[in-house]
Amino acid sequence: MLAPAGLLTAAPASIPLADAGGLPLVGLTAWQALFDHAKLTAGQRVLINGAGGAVGGYAVQLAKHAGAHVIATAGPRSSEHVTRAGADEVFGHGVPELSALVDVVLNLAPVEPMQLAALTSVIRDGGIVVNTTVWMPAPSDEERGVRGVNLFINSDAAQLARLVTLVDSGALHVDIARRVPLAELPAPHTEAAEGALSGKVLILPSAATLT
Repeated sequence: MLAPAGLLTAAPASIPLADAGGLPLVGLTAWQALFDHAKLTAGQRVLINGAGGAVGGYAVQLAKHAGAHVIATAGPRSSEHVTRAGADEVFGHGVPELSALVDVVLNLAPVEPMQLAALTSVIRDGGIVVNTTVWMPAPSDEERGVRGVNLFINSDAAQLARLVTLVDSGALHVDIARRVPLAELPAPHTEAAEGALSGKVLILPSAATLT
């Protein structure tokens, strides 16, 4: 396929080329949410709501690498995975009861609007909610200076190159849950519709590329 050269960067050398396809969209979503919008810095506290998905895994790793205290919500099937990714605290779904307020909430979960709005209760005055479920607006609290931002991802070759560097240095793990031949594409679609699909799934052109 054709693409503008300015949008491209070299793939990681430390992982299979096909696996590198699992990095750009989810990696850039996590990066831009945490650093472009939330301006996350070392020592801050971040709550990643819905950390069990593909973006959540990168967000946990990147926030931890940046020196933040990472709190995550995840379901029973993915809580252990989120812990391995580096989360300091892991809670089930819903608004967690925290020992201290957070600076940033990153929402990755398709929760009800009232549940999303309730997350502002765990943010300190002047904090921020970055929301990726943009079909409903990010909540805010003007009285306390809590801002809400809806994230729309941008293609950014420089940021992607930084992610590649982190992968090749071993600081960022590209986690591929499954590799599925193109001929078997209906199966993961069905699982996704049933809510039974978790993690990043690669669709490969043929069974021969699975090895």
